[in-house]
Formats: sequence, structure tokens, C-alpha cells
Amino acid sequence: MSVNRDDGPGMFTARRRLVRAGLGGLAALVAGLVCGPSAMSGARPVPVAAVGSRPSGPARAWRELSEGNVRWRTFHESHPDRAVDVRRALVGGQHPFAVVLGCVDSRVPPELVFDQGLGDLLTVRSAGEVLDEAVLGSIAYGVLELAVPLIVVLGHQGCGAVAAAVHADDGAELPAHIGFLADRIRPAIDYRLHGEARVDAAVTENVRRVRDLLVAEPDLAVRIADGRLAVIGARYELTSQRVHKVS
Repeated sequence: MSVNRDDGPGMFTARRRLVRAGLGGLAALVAGLVCGPSAMSGARPVPVAAVGSRPSGPARAWRELSEGNVRWRTFHESHPDRAVDVRRALVGGQHPFAVVLGCVDSRVPPELVFDQGLGDLLTVRSAGEVLDEAVLGSIAYGVLELAVPLIVVLGHQGCGAVAAAVHADDGAELPAHIGFLADRIRPAIDYRLHGEARVDAAVTENVRRVRDLLVAEPDLAVRIADGRLAVIGARYELTSQRVHKVS
């Protein structure tokens, strides 16, 4: 599957300076406009260190997400990092510990299914976890500028974008923009399968393909090689609310 026919696997490197300048300037602008002296009833920002400690390293980051998902699916959510002191601390900056690339599906919000709060996750969402320039730039910002140690590509049971891609191959017509999604997902379809089995298998294979595309990016590969970063594929099951790794 090609993310963009005009781009090779090194697209992050060429755009890094633009991402840094654009998103860094945007963050400063937003902080000034939204979180200025009048925010929080005039309270001054407190140091970011006041926020609860963040997991360091890919393994600890995944463990925190896994434990949060256990709380979610057993109805023991802790709803972390929502108190007023956390909100004040985050005015001064952010240190998320994971990037989650998930689907736009309203049933799979990452902060809920992993029981996380403000400042914990950098979430990027597109239908079927499809990669495009905006998605790639957002992931690059989290890894290259915020030093996030973990990327999770999160697919889910009953994904409508994947189903649309499968049904389009069966002759269904799609509007132009949805057709773009189907084109990116189509290489994940196993034509030896039929019906819902074909859709379900494509959900998992699509996660693998997106994960592998990210792993192949040179800037990410350097961090993976020295242990600073991991890219994990995972699935969320609507029936059990469980998140599990995709091998």
C-alpha cells in the first residue's frame, strides 16, 4: 500500500523543519490566545512537573495503556489527570507518553478505552487508520518534537471504513472521498475469505500494514533501533472492550 505515490519512505525527514516551525508556532499561538493570564480564573500556570509521572520508555508506556484498558473493560476507570492542578500544569507544556493512531469511529475514543486523561495521549484519528500527509505530520510531531516513546496503531472490530473497502470490491459504489480510503485499505483484503470473515481479517491486516509503513520511516527506524521508540499494532474488540496486540 502506498501512502502517497509521489513520496518515498523518507518523507518525515524532508518535512521535519516545516513541522517543527509550523506546529511549534501554532502551539505558542494557541497558548497565548486560549491559555493566557485570564484562563483558570487568572491562576498562573504551575510547572509541568506537577502533573503525575509519565511512563518512560516503550515497554512502560504500553503497560500503562494495557492497565488502563483493564480498568475500562472491568468498569473500574480511574479517570486520571483531570483535576484543576493538572489543567493548570498543562498550560506550561505537554509530555504525552504515547501516540495513538486510531479510527474516527465514535465507539473507540483512545482516552476512554485506555482510561487516560489530559496530557497523556497524543491522539491522531482517521477512518480506517489511513495514512496521509496530515496524519504522518501529526505522528512526526509527537515522536520528533515531543519525544513520545510509543506509537499504537489501533484498529477495531466492525470498522466501517474497512467494510466499505471490502464492499466496494464487491461492486458497491463509493463517494469520491470515501473511495480514497478504500484505495488505501484495499491491499489488506484477503480474497480467499468471504463475508464478515473477509472484513474482520482485513481489519487486522490493515493494522499490520499501517504499522509496517510507520516502522519503515527512517526517522522512526533510528529511534526504534536504539530503543527510544516502539510501534505497536493493536485491535479493540467492541464486544469485550479489550485491546490486544496484533502480531
